[in-house]
Amino acid sequence: MPKDTYLTKPENNLTPRLFVAATRQNDGKTTTCLGLFSALQHQFSRVGYIKPIGQRFIEYQNHLIDEDSLLFDKTYDIRTPIESMSPVAIDSTFTRRYLDDPKGMYPILVDKVIRAFDRSAYEKDIVIIEGSGHAGVGSICNLSNAEVARLLGAKAIIVARGGIGKPVDEISLNKSLFDRYGVEVVGAILNKVEPSKMELVRNYTGKALARMGVPLLGTIPTTASLSFPNMAQVVEAVQGRWLNAQSSGQYNRILNVVVGAMTAKSLIEYIRPGVLVITPGDRDDVLLLTIAACSVTGHKPLAGIVLTRNILPSPHVMEMIAQTNIPVVISHEESYSVASRINSMTVKTQPGDADKIPLIKKLILENVDTEHLIRALGVG
Repeated sequence: MPKDTYLTKPENNLTPRLFVAATRQNDGKTTTCLGLFSALQHQFSRVGYIKPIGQRFIEYQNHLIDEDSLLFDKTYDIRTPIESMSPVAIDSTFTRRYLDDPKGMYPILVDKVIRAFDRSAYEKDIVIIEGSGHAGVGSICNLSNAEVARLLGAKAIIVARGGIGKPVDEISLNKSLFDRYGVEVVGAILNKVEPSKMELVRNYTGKALARMGVPLLGTIPTTASLSFPNMAQVVEAVQGRWLNAQSSGQYNRILNVVVGAMTAKSLIEYIRPGVLVITPGDRDDVLLLTIAACSVTGHKPLAGIVLTRNILPSPHVMEMIAQTNIPVVISHEESYSVASRINSMTVKTQPGDADKIPLIKKLILENVDTEHLIRALGVG
């Protein structure tokens, strides 16, 4: 592409646009965007979405696509080409390639982001721009979240984890970088607030943020079910492989984990929906009793079984498992290592999470002042 054809600013300067950043990883930025999209649909018939810089991506339709962009594409009828919703993917060699040739790569990246935004904003009433973390993420390639927000002419909100002192400090730090780039921060949202402290946090954090000119747009209560993984996510976390009922059990939600190091008789008390049993593959007694209990208790009596130490059950037990709808996977790790990995998982929302997505929409609609946000964007 000839150098003089690179775009340096969007051609679309009319469509309202909101940049959503967070103070750190796993504060709930994507969850907030997912719910905001639905809430804004109550006011606007055509809502757009783009995540300009993606760091967690998969290959999809011959493009490297950020996982969050794919989530939005599968969840909502956005009608934007997926590659325009995820124009830049930061792969493992990206940083080195950029530092070797920043003058050559920077205008190309800017052009890609701007053209993708213009396409994402085409015939839309409003656009959500999802950042890649805190305000400074992306600085190494001169495309920090603050700079991308400036580049696209967006106003910003900051999502932080619930509390009083720490989130205020973190929001202040992030706001300072947005200020440096001339990006107006029109509000903050606190996520994962303890339900018993909602009013306390709303009152005092709201006062502190108001002193720095940042309205508190909402406080979202901690909801335990949003952090429960499904079987497909567990398989990825423990580097396992499926042995049985993958298609019917991959989205089974895991509410509790039981390590089958106890006697089979003791284990029977824990067989119920939502339970994941972790046991070595040579514990035929545990497996046989689990199969028997599942046959008695119903269609989905437990979330699944993880066999450990890469040990397969006896052929007879494997035949019995194959006749059930119990999701079974196998991992090379020890039982307690598997349990530890599952307990420390960061659970991301996936397109197949039909149980979680409606809850996320409801939480944002009920706990975030979208009318104030719309006015701050100069729309209402």
